[in-house]
Amino acid sequence: MRTLRLEAEAIAGLAERLGEDFDHTVSLVLQHGESGGRLVFTGIGKSADVARKTVATLNSTGTPAAFLHAADALHGDLGMVGQEDVVIAVSKSGATAELVQLLPLLQARQIALVAMVGRTDSPVAKAALHTLDVGVEQEACPHDLAPTTSSAAQLAMGDALAMALMEARGFSSEDFARHHPGGSLGRRLLLRLGDLVDDISRVTIAPDCGLRDVVPAVSSGRVGAVAVLDGAEQLLGIVTDGDLRRALERDPAEWASLQAEAVMNRAPHCLDQDTLAADALERIEMERISQIVVTEADGRFLGFVHLHQLMDAGIR
Repeated sequence: MRTLRLEAEAIAGLAERLGEDFDHTVSLVLQHGESGGRLVFTGIGKSADVARKTVATLNSTGTPAAFLHAADALHGDLGMVGQEDVVIAVSKSGATAELVQLLPLLQARQIALVAMVGRTDSPVAKAALHTLDVGVEQEACPHDLAPTTSSAAQLAMGDALAMALMEARGFSSEDFARHHPGGSLGRRLLLRLGDLVDDISRVTIAPDCGLRDVVPAVSSGRVGAVAVLDGAEQLLGIVTDGDLRRALERDPAEWASLQAEAVMNRAPHCLDQDTLAADALERIEMERISQIVVTEADGRFLGFVHLHQLMDAGIR
């Protein structure tokens, strides 16, 4: 409890320190980004771990970012930093030896530097254009040594910066999905009904077809339904497994004369092919049905999508 309380208090305290430097940092990154610049994070030890995580968050939310280990920067990797890049140095003390050695090298190349440090009077902070204050009163470590509260504060500040840049860029949920195409989140935000319709599910019959033809048609599509179309290929309704069962509850003497138009559902649930598959799944579950009719933009029948297809698509 003590650890969680200290870290929560430290993160809450950051909000009171977000001021002009934070706003100027956002503007600086956006300005350099217009010229192709990236946001390069650097640090040592636990601060380096925080930097790596923040870089991952930035890249996934639309801000090009890279990680540069401060020690590696002193041995050749500083070449990865371009003139238009913005460097953010992460350090609890702001006096980490490797970072201090980097300062004159960055200044000589006129690289924009932002400090994310726990001491605003530190060498790194003094050399930076802007300072993001992530200072904490004490670590959660019983000996006040291991970076715990300070790491949590750094992570929170990195997230705040990433979200501010995300909003400033107008980064949408669709953009987010394009950055995560392989996971369930990407499929949920990108996959549409038209992507799931196949030729097998496009089973149709005429309204005057008898039950002898309707029954195998319902089975052949493997979606438990068949579409009833008129001569102009317009959807009149659908016949489902349930409709057939209800038809067979009638007088057996009527079975031979029953036609598709007499047993079909004239108001089936239809969705446009551009509807997100995730939205279709919610609709199917809400209506407690097994399949949805998929139509083209002009309303013409395209095919069926079954509940099982949506579940198999991995959008949850």
